[in-house]
Amino acid sequence: MGSQVYELHMLFFPLMTQGHMLPLVDMAKLFAARGASVTVLTTPANADIIRPNLPAAATNPVRLHTIPFPSAAAGLPAGCENGSAVTSDEQRLKFFDAVDLLRQPFDQVLANLRPDCVVCDMFMPWTFDFTAARGIPHLTFHGTNNFSRCAARSFEGILDAGTSPPTSESFVLPDLPDRIEMLWTQTSDRRKLAGTPMAGLLEVFTHAKEVEPKCFGGVTNSFYELEPEYADYCRKTLGIRSWNVGPVALCNQDLAVRSARGGEQQPGAARDCLNWLDRKPPGSVVYMCFGSASLFSTDQLWEMALGLESSGHFFVWVVRNAGNDWLPEEYEERIAGKGMIIRGWAPQLLILNHPATGGFVSHCGWNSSLEAISAGLPMVTWPLYAEQFYNEKLLVELLKIGVPVGSRVHAFRMEDRPVVEAAAVEAAVRRLMGGGEEAEGRRKRARELGEKARRAVEKGGSSYEDVGRLMQELLEHKKKNVE
Repeated sequence: MGSQVYELHMLFFPLMTQGHMLPLVDMAKLFAARGASVTVLTTPANADIIRPNLPAAATNPVRLHTIPFPSAAAGLPAGCENGSAVTSDEQRLKFFDAVDLLRQPFDQVLANLRPDCVVCDMFMPWTFDFTAARGIPHLTFHGTNNFSRCAARSFEGILDAGTSPPTSESFVLPDLPDRIEMLWTQTSDRRKLAGTPMAGLLEVFTHAKEVEPKCFGGVTNSFYELEPEYADYCRKTLGIRSWNVGPVALCNQDLAVRSARGGEQQPGAARDCLNWLDRKPPGSVVYMCFGSASLFSTDQLWEMALGLESSGHFFVWVVRNAGNDWLPEEYEERIAGKGMIIRGWAPQLLILNHPATGGFVSHCGWNSSLEAISAGLPMVTWPLYAEQFYNEKLLVELLKIGVPVGSRVHAFRMEDRPVVEAAAVEAAVRRLMGGGEEAEGRRKRARELGEKARRAVEKGGSSYEDVGRLMQELLEHKKKNVE
């Protein structure tokens, strides 16, 4: 009897927020480029965001499959289908309620498409219940790196023991390969959610922790050479089945895709920004952006503006807040030619990889951090919430490519964060962009990591091989079930 040739059909189901959706779509493109049949499941409005990120000339194109998003049923405004568009804790909770209502449509998709595996965001752990019932391998996408997962697991051990160190003192995260000290105020203590409008997320985190050991494994947007001790620690010490397949954003070599990444392009925005950068010397511009979900108080924006101006360096600053009432008087006139303010969307991949860009001021969201690492750039670290304070430890203390601005309080809401003063912003930018042995060493390490990142995804690289190993395991699983 002749041998059967098996095709692998992978279904990707990202959480509908920019920071979770884009990397999982990039990952889908990676697996499609390796020969898998790939479908991305999303909602109509999010399909419009994803579509420009799919190369038109791909030999094995990624397919989009949509299901309606129950905005009205969850009490959200009509057309609100993406978490990056919510503006309050109440809306954020309703958004997750709407995501929760996708259970039956998701199960119907599984019945209709019959994928060989499903890759789902960790914030939708309920998807495992449906894939398990149908015998479909389930892979979880956590959206962060190995170090942060290890640090979070270490901190969970402290919480499980009922320990609450004094908020004014640092403590050591136990059982990690390196000595990592943190302030309690910098940690993502999920107990703080109790009694708040976000208390419902506690159930999500609990469910995610329960299903993790039952899943086929997880996919991580990182590469082995970046954090080898923690990739090994995840697999060998914590017993997590995981494949490092990043940096996934490096699959975006198409200029049109890079220009429109995120699906919110304003007419001419990328061109205007690049023309401005083209007129600046190599490595002379600092780029400041805090992702798609971060807002700041008027007082904080004021201090940022003055700090950037006083640094004396060219800058591109992306601001999500609407309006201009936070700008110092005649600020834009004073910075003309020196600084560029972009409101809303920015072509981040193009900016980070432009020769004029020499550094990045970031909230330490993992997508942005890894994009900067891939571009070979050092960073000013300004974590706000989620796992970002863990990412700061990786960037500053382990990789030694980051300069901390001095953020000390983990808080999602802007009104709960202490204001970082202009002098601290100025000092961090000067330290990042200046000369001297320390700054040059940081730049050299960043460039070396950028080269390692690019090699990891090339044929024979560590991430390229992990993609192949995962596909082979999934094909073997399919073969056993068929036979």
